[in-house]
Amino acid sequence: MKEAVLTLLHKGHAGFALMALLVGVVPANAGSFTPPAGCTGWLTVQARACRVSNYYKCTQDTPGDQWRADFDQEGLFFASRIDAEAQWVESIEMNPMVRQTLDAGSQDPASFSELLEGLDTFAFNLTRDNGEASRVRGFDRLTGKSVEIDGVTLLQTEFEFAEEDVSGGALRRSRGNEYIHPGWRLFFAGPSEWDGGSGYVPMDGSPVQFIFPGEPGFFATAPLYECDAVLSSYSRGVSDGK
Repeated sequence: MKEAVLTLLHKGHAGFALMALLVGVVPANAGSFTPPAGCTGWLTVQARACRVSNYYKCTQDTPGDQWRADFDQEGLFFASRIDAEAQWVESIEMNPMVRQTLDAGSQDPASFSELLEGLDTFAFNLTRDNGEASRVRGFDRLTGKSVEIDGVTLLQTEFEFAEEDVSGGALRRSRGNEYIHPGWRLFFAGPSEWDGGSGYVPMDGSPVQFIFPGEPGFFATAPLYECDAVLSSYSRGVSDGK
């Protein structure tokens, strides 16, 4: 699904999600992220817009699931778990903590497998534990182009979606490009536009470095790129833009 904008969640494992966040996280000033017991880190991504993301997998989860924890200059601000189809199984925003769930019975579930064939459409509803609910409709499409970033080959996608509040009717839209890695079954942010009701504004959280176990900077919590005061605030919007 949308790495940069949509935070999806379906049933289960909420207790483990909170344990992963509240027990497994080392403060940013300590310099290194430690995943919870039973979990193994495998990738760190330093990105534009002052964000670093640490990826890990846990034996307690369904096979194919994986976690991501996002940090900016102020520390952890977002965490999520996706399934093998790249749906967000759990997502939790920090400060204040809000948990989002994907409602059961999606009209058109997001599917990474369908995207690999060229096009995936999606239509589903979301609920947050603060009582907010919304409807999301859109698509992801392969462009036929690939890019190489830090020695890693990624496929480019184009996407567009709209999210409408169920109660108030407020509408948010996003469009642009992202990147996927077919083997990792992951989305990565790219250049896009976000409209929260006041017109489209550009944003770009594209990856810059891919860091693996044993390499300098693996599981770092300090972002490296575009980290001034304005972009630090912008990084939060890029990552959890709802």
